[in-house]
Amino acid sequence: MGSKWRKLKTTLATNLCVFVTVDAEDYSSPHSGGFSGDVLLSPAPVSRPASPRLRLSKSLNRSSKKTCTICLASMKRGEGQAIFTAECAHSFHFQCIASNVKHGNQICPVCRAKWKEVPLQGPTNAGPPLGRTRINPVNWSHDNPVMTLLRPIPPRPNSPRHAAALITPTEPTIFNDDEPLDLKLTNKTSLENSNLKRVSVKTYTEVQAVPRFSSVDDFTVLIHLKAPAPVSGVKSSNASHGPTFNLNQTPRAPVDLVTVLDTSGSMAGTKLALLKRAMGFVIQNLGPADRLAVIAFSSTARRLFPLRKMSDTGKQQALQAVNSLIANGGTNIAEGLRKGAKVMEDRRENNPVGSIILLSDGQDTYTVNRSSNSGGRKNPLNYELLVPQSIHCGNGNLGNKIPVHAFGFGSDHDASSMHSISEISGGTFSFIETESVIQDAFAQCIGGLLSVVVKDARVIVESVNPDVVIGSLKAGSYKSHVMAGGKSGCVDVGDLYADEERDFLVSVNVPKELTFNETCLLQVRCCYTDLLTKETVNLKSVNVTIKRPESLVQELVSVEVDRQKNRLQAAEAMVQARTAAEEGDLAQAIHTLENCRRVLSETVSAKSGDRLCVALDAELKEMQERMTSRKMYEESGRAYILSGLSSHSWQRATARGDSTDSSSLVRAYQTPSMVELLSRSQASLLGSPSVQRSVRPIWSFASPKPR
Repeated sequence: MGSKWRKLKTTLATNLCVFVTVDAEDYSSPHSGGFSGDVLLSPAPVSRPASPRLRLSKSLNRSSKKTCTICLASMKRGEGQAIFTAECAHSFHFQCIASNVKHGNQICPVCRAKWKEVPLQGPTNAGPPLGRTRINPVNWSHDNPVMTLLRPIPPRPNSPRHAAALITPTEPTIFNDDEPLDLKLTNKTSLENSNLKRVSVKTYTEVQAVPRFSSVDDFTVLIHLKAPAPVSGVKSSNASHGPTFNLNQTPRAPVDLVTVLDTSGSMAGTKLALLKRAMGFVIQNLGPADRLAVIAFSSTARRLFPLRKMSDTGKQQALQAVNSLIANGGTNIAEGLRKGAKVMEDRRENNPVGSIILLSDGQDTYTVNRSSNSGGRKNPLNYELLVPQSIHCGNGNLGNKIPVHAFGFGSDHDASSMHSISEISGGTFSFIETESVIQDAFAQCIGGLLSVVVKDARVIVESVNPDVVIGSLKAGSYKSHVMAGGKSGCVDVGDLYADEERDFLVSVNVPKELTFNETCLLQVRCCYTDLLTKETVNLKSVNVTIKRPESLVQELVSVEVDRQKNRLQAAEAMVQARTAAEEGDLAQAIHTLENCRRVLSETVSAKSGDRLCVALDAELKEMQERMTSRKMYEESGRAYILSGLSSHSWQRATARGDSTDSSSLVRAYQTPSMVELLSRSQASLLGSPSVQRSVRPIWSFASPKPR
């Protein structure tokens, strides 16, 4: 018996994790000689016939640099972590892989091989804290002398799990522990910046003149808004690259940002590593007045990092928190969003700009019912259940609007739910098709959020002619309303990024004109809050008039109006094509897109080489190619179309395909701030500013060119 105990002590002295499985009748006191040294020390467990078969590796001959591909933490000997080696020969921390398998994932996160033998964990009602491994599968008493020896060794202080435990104390029931705002830092912009540029409002009519004795029932007027540029972009000279725009040194409104990140088992490996890198980029580019919170969700959700200012200390703590992310479990998007919204609701103070970034690579299996009814048809999915009421875009006060910018990652995510979440909350949906562009996609979004200059913008349109009636307001996803009688209408625009543009089409009738040489149709007003001066701005009204000659020799069509008609027509074709594809008629979907391309090619703006028309044609063609088979549509076609619809309906840049690449035609609505952050991201990915990819600001597709 003595030799057996010496063997056991020798084994434990090397800090190996030994899995012990014995039959109940074999148990007796260690002093009675009832234990078999072979059972305790064998690398393979001795199990009962009906018990799951597990295998743990001693890892004696493995490199000390080997890491668990789920949590990306080291699997060195002596850290008190049980190690599971699968039948495909890949190894993981036992706790990581057991949690993954517990939720139904029986596929290797590395090679995707399907396992026949899977690791299972015993009940964890009173399980150990994060960073400790439960090694008591047969529920021995913890007072038993053998379990005293087999209890796991606490992790070393410098292990990632230990860092996570330090950063994430017990989660409070109310998230009112946000770090107080520094008013001196927040109100950095002084009266010297009070002479800021205002939002520009211009109007265009589809033609400049209508014969005096003629009337038109459906006449289109374009209302064009452009937000002011940043106050004083600080430029620094670089010998190799020339002047560069420094976003962080430009006076701007600080941001409260909550990132809601999917850490389910399917995110294991490269996906999680790239997500951590992308989050690191976001953290490093936030300013000291910005605040960040991190929510991680899988089967449940937890607040990994409270709402903290991104000072040097805050950034370091946030990076440590993100680095502690572990992939396991299922996908509960609703719980993640609920907790993210709660951070925003419970905060004691608010920064002027608030937003949620959501990333997921899977489908919510906890809230949305995907079952079929008795007739075999799928029940309609209610994606509103995923979005907390507090962040529904249609719930009233624009000032409290918290948009969710959703990012669908890979070919297995639920594009329909992610697009619905963004639409309901007033955010955008981006499709991250390849893992390598996740940081660029985040950079483009953050570039916009860090440059908000206008809040709660609203456009009011009024008829100033008793015979003119407003027929419709085409505003995409923006909330618009035409009053009864058609004498006035409004569009709630909300926030605008620096240099961002919006275009809305108003349909009116043009009556006969018997007296004057021109007819005044509409009066357009705009009001908003300037985020830097905190003042409410009411812009001077703009009158919309047309000339009324007795006759016209030639009717000149406005390229500006025609361009926006093409955008709306393309968006409508995308909706129709998606409907046909969802019904299984891919041929009809492709035909719809092809017909739209043909119609657009014959328009005035397309024939003039308009940039937006070129981009729309390239986008529609790409959608056709992604509908050539059902498999291709399911994997990428649906997400690509929905991301395009999100972009055009909000007139805001989203990521899809290669849209973040400087050589892509499909990169509408990018602002200079977005381009600047994209440039930083791509330079960091290339490893050195000296090999920075050329990313230049482009002509805005929405802006009318000077004539």
